Amino acid sequence: MTAFALALVLSAAFIHAGWNFLAKRAGEGGAAFVWLFASLSSLIYAPLAVLIYIWQKPHLGPIQIVFMVGSALIHLAYFLVLQRGYRVGDLSLVYPLARGTGPTLSAFTAILILGERPTPLAMGGALLVAGGVFFLAGTAGSSKRSRKWGVGYGLLTGTLIAAYTLWDKYAVSTLLIPPLLQDYCTTLARVFMLGPVALRRWVEVQREWKIHRKEAIGVAILCPLSYIMVLTALITAPVSYIAPAREVSILIGAVMGSRLLAEGDAGRRLPAAAAIVAGVVALAVG
Repeated sequence: MTAFALALVLSAAFIHAGWNFLAKRAGEGGAAFVWLFASLSSLIYAPLAVLIYIWQKPHLGPIQIVFMVGSALIHLAYFLVLQRGYRVGDLSLVYPLARGTGPTLSAFTAILILGERPTPLAMGGALLVAGGVFFLAGTAGSSKRSRKWGVGYGLLTGTLIAAYTLWDKYAVSTLLIPPLLQDYCTTLARVFMLGPVALRRWVEVQREWKIHRKEAIGVAILCPLSYIMVLTALITAPVSYIAPAREVSILIGAVMGSRLLAEGDAGRRLPAAAAIVAGVVALAVG
C-alpha cells in the first residue's frame, strides 16, 4: 500500500468514526434521519459533482449506471440497518462488529474472487486487526438484550459493508467512475428511493430536523467525505489492504462510545487497540 493511500484511509477513519458518533446520537431517527442527511449531502456536494463531471468528462454508459444504482441499493440497506443497530445497541458494540466484519469479509473475498495476493505480512496484519476488533466487541458493556440485537445488526451491517466495498471497488478502478461522482450519484439515488417514505413520514422528518439538525448536517458532510477518500485509495490499492486498514476507526469509535456516551471502560480495550495498531503497521509495510 502506498503512503498516499494509507494517509487517505487513516484520515477517513477519523472522519468515519465521527459521523457514526453523530448517527448514534440520532439513533431513533431511522428512515427519516437517513433521508434527511442524504438530501443534505446531495445539496452540499452538488457543486463539486458538477465540477468533477465537467473537468474529467467520465464515460457513463449503461454498465456505469447499473453500478451506481446497485451501489445506492446496497448503501441504502446499510444505512437503514446501521441506524436500526444504533437504536437498539451500543456504539462500542455495533460499530466494532460492523467495521470488523465488513472489511475482513471484503478482504478475503477479494483474495478468493478478485485474485488479489497480499504478502504474508499484510495477511498477518489483517488478521491482527480483525482479532483486535472482535476482542473490542467482546469487552463492550451493554445489557444482555441490547447486546444480542446489537451483535445481530452489527454482523448484518458488516456483511453490507463487504458488499458495497467490493462493488464500488470495481466501479472506480475498472469502470473508471470518479470516486466523488460515484458516491454522489448513489447518494442522490437514495434520496429518490426513500422519497416516498419520507413524504409519508414528513412529520418525523420535521421532528428530526428540529431535534437532530446538527447531527444531520454533520453526517451529511462527513459521511460522503470519508467514503470518497476510501474510494480514491481503492483506485490503486487492493481491497485486501484498504479494507482492513479502515478498521483503525474502531479505536476512535470505541473511545467515543466509552468516554462520550459512557458505554464502558476504555482501559479494558488496550490489548485490542495494540493489535489493531500493529495490524495497520503490518498492512502499511506489507
